Amino acid sequence: MGTRMSTDGRPLPTPNPTTQPFFAAAGEGRLCIQRCPRDGFFFYPRARCPNCLGADWSWEDVSGRGSLHAFTVDRMGHDPALAGDVPFAIAVVELSEGPRMTARIIDCDLDDLRVGMPLEAAFETIEDVTLVRFRPHAS
Repeated sequence: MGTRMSTDGRPLPTPNPTTQPFFAAAGEGRLCIQRCPRDGFFFYPRARCPNCLGADWSWEDVSGRGSLHAFTVDRMGHDPALAGDVPFAIAVVELSEGPRMTARIIDCDLDDLRVGMPLEAAFETIEDVTLVRFRPHAS
């Protein structure tokens, strides 16, 4: 999957045939990831199961819930293209279904972030692509 710049200079993913179902579902407000019939769910989108290398996986909607596994806060604007978004948190989210995914955390005071806190998927459309974000979820 490649990237391109939005009109305001931020990097955006360019969906390809492998990632298009993920981004299409996000555009509909659904978190949809791949599931291998032998090894279960996996993320990031790819052509083969990362465990058995099978190509007989399917796309399935998941709950969109998970917990904060790890995070970092950019308070300095290390990427000039994202300097206008500073400060922001990038996190590894462990989905309830098992896989981990990287996403930005929104709707949360950055000083309140804690490993293990419950999160839920949220969606942000920038131009023609919808990105998956996560926000706190009251459990």
